[in-house]
Amino acid sequence: MKIAMIGLGKMGGNMSKKLIAKKHDVIVYDMNSELRKEFEGIGARAVESIEDLCKEAEKGNIDIIWSMLPAGEITKNIILDISIRCAESKIIVDGGNSFYKDTVRLEEEVRNNGHTLMDAGTSGGIWGLEKGYCFMVGGDKSSYEFIEPILADLSEPTGGHEYMGRAGSGHFVKMVHNGIEYAMMEAFGEGFEILKEKKEFDLNLEKISKVWQHGSVIDSWLLELCGNLFEKEGNLEGIKGYVEDSGEGRWTVIESIEERVSAPVITLSLLQRFRSRRDETFSDKVIAGLRNQFGGHAVKTKKGG
Repeated sequence: MKIAMIGLGKMGGNMSKKLIAKKHDVIVYDMNSELRKEFEGIGARAVESIEDLCKEAEKGNIDIIWSMLPAGEITKNIILDISIRCAESKIIVDGGNSFYKDTVRLEEEVRNNGHTLMDAGTSGGIWGLEKGYCFMVGGDKSSYEFIEPILADLSEPTGGHEYMGRAGSGHFVKMVHNGIEYAMMEAFGEGFEILKEKKEFDLNLEKISKVWQHGSVIDSWLLELCGNLFEKEGNLEGIKGYVEDSGEGRWTVIESIEERVSAPVITLSLLQRFRSRRDETFSDKVIAGLRNQFGGHAVKTKKGG
């Protein structure tokens, strides 16, 4: 098939490489001219602007336009620009982590401009090139069937793509997927910290993470990645415990409140990410001081204070 990929970062770049290897006709666009040259060197055809991309679409050189850009205004603006510039109806796929309510609104605007917007929640990270991606796709069902050959060539081969429902459903499912991911990573982090702090046993975290990958009920890809991490970084002395969040966890927690669903584990995993960004919080000082006030418990003071 003839596909245009917008955004050649870690996800869009690897997806483009996979599509080129599968013999699809791939046109690429990225603001970085060096990336455009790199992908021309491996078999893609690069364009220098969204305007040029739309001209190629008008010539019939593009069946599907796929965006792999960061969520937010940049994705919205480029997709709207495409839907205005292209006179001939096209299928546009947003494979980024857009907020599903934004997707619902954007899909209506794109449809009014004569095009189809599909939301493809995408998981697999940097390993997708090797292992295949997982796609959770929302939007028009017939358009899903049209893009399925692309999904099949990109996804994990034993069932890595599925139709979720109407517009927004793909990004909604991916949002909750990432909320669950937050909680799973928090559980692994807490468990391995307990193991590490049991000094009397001098436990080897790499060995533990790897033996758990054989027959254990918590065996998973995340556990495999834990094993890789400990093998490479030992006890993580060189890593600062500062954890960002990219938005999906927050949106999942907000959704749980709106739907009155109790989601304490996902919520706390998000709050722990906030906690990781401070070496010392004022609330910790309040708690330490209160323990001294009511119980006479010792308070650690800063030198020179």
